[in-house]
Amino acid sequence: MLKALKRDRYLLLIILPTVLYFILFHYVPMYGVIIAFKKFQPLKGIWGSPWVGFQYFDQFFHSIYFWRLLRNTFLLSLYSLLWGFPAPILFALLLNELREKLFKKVVQTVSYLPHFISIVVTAGMIVNFTSENGIVNMLVRVLGFEPIIFLNEPDWFRTIYVSSGVWQSFGWGSIIYLAAIAGINPQLYEAAEMDGARRLHKILYITLPALMPTIIILLILNVGQLMDVGFEKVILLYNPTTYETADIISTYVYRKGIINAEFSFAAAVGLFNNLINLVLLLAANTISRKVTDSSLW
Repeated sequence: MLKALKRDRYLLLIILPTVLYFILFHYVPMYGVIIAFKKFQPLKGIWGSPWVGFQYFDQFFHSIYFWRLLRNTFLLSLYSLLWGFPAPILFALLLNELREKLFKKVVQTVSYLPHFISIVVTAGMIVNFTSENGIVNMLVRVLGFEPIIFLNEPDWFRTIYVSSGVWQSFGWGSIIYLAAIAGINPQLYEAAEMDGARRLHKILYITLPALMPTIIILLILNVGQLMDVGFEKVILLYNPTTYETADIISTYVYRKGIINAEFSFAAAVGLFNNLINLVLLLAANTISRKVTDSSLW
């Protein structure tokens, strides 16, 4: 082992900052999770606060908001996965078929740009576009319909959230698939052409099978984050009139933990959410390992 450490010392030095980052900012703070099982009192500190066991978990499970939060979080993530996961794959396949290099680069660049727009700016664009006098309602009026205040309508929130997320991420998400496509042996395509295969046949029988391991790994990772909906965009877009479909676990934790200072209760809710993600990740990886030859471990 010492011989291997000496041999790979420069490689280890390269990854050392990343390892230190995860240890300091991801693993060390994990001890704070115990406040979910304590009645946290800032003056007494984490260790000095009294234990309450599963009191806050039980309080959350019997809350009138429990099923609404669980449903909204799951549906927002599920719709984002159903629409957002295939989009970069399809885009990468279509982009790979372009033969004009300059046009291909322009399309790639334009598709990447939304990824670099901050969530705050994106939310501001959505608010302006969907307002009563926004561009969307201008089109609605042109078509002869009454304007809709979209962000005040619970039924429209999920559509707006998911579609804006797909628009912002599909170009950037296609990079890894384009890289995988670039690694496919060109001789496979040449052999397929000699056998009379058309473009669609080459996509179905060469490109997609070659992409399948990458697709499966990314799908497992996405399933493992199914309940981990980011609260930033939701907070910027929702309001009390749309809580019915927009309020999710992370926004509830924000209101309880930061605004109401119920730190222990918020920690319990957040821990419960992360446990669901862990179970989903393990289940997806196990199913993938049994059904296919690809898995995370």
